[in-house]
Amino acid sequence: MAVLQQELTLGEAADQLARALPGHRVEILQGRLTATPPPDGSHGLSLTKFCRALERAGIAESGAERIQGVGLWLPALPADFAIPDLSIVDEDFRDACVTKNHYAPNVFRLVVEITSSDWSDDLGPKVECYAQAGIPASLVVDRKRDEVLLHTEPAEGKYPGPQRFKRGQDVALPESVGVHVELSVDTLLDD
Repeated sequence: MAVLQQELTLGEAADQLARALPGHRVEILQGRLTATPPPDGSHGLSLTKFCRALERAGIAESGAERIQGVGLWLPALPADFAIPDLSIVDEDFRDACVTKNHYAPNVFRLVVEITSSDWSDDLGPKVECYAQAGIPASLVVDRKRDEVLLHTEPAEGKYPGPQRFKRGQDVALPESVGVHVELSVDTLLDD
């Protein structure tokens, strides 16, 4: 019996992998296909508390929306896309759909990553991709190193060095978010 082999594009391979691994987050970062297992409960609680703070601050009335797990098209390479843990986007973000469920970077105000088993991607390639895409701010809750990193104001495809926040401190979200929010580093790290 003859076996036919078909070469897949990176996008087709990502689609197949997503179907084969339900619940995993499949992304293409810098031309590399990644699959991350579902997050743990502490990860989910950190996101929930983050979202509650945004709601209390009036995010819905600010012209922005908070959304988990939405695709962000990354323009550096044709097939690249990321799925941040949480995004603050313009309320009309759906008008900026580039392909499938991936939206143009110009509607993103802030992306949030909470490190899990894929911590090296969250701290390296994703931050680089977000800067290249011109995302105004990227917040990384680094549970491995017990700190929160805030990257802002990308220039020429790079963020300057991050602001680092340790336990006992609060991190104020940048103005690009559209509401004033201060979050306890301890709360973000402990859940």
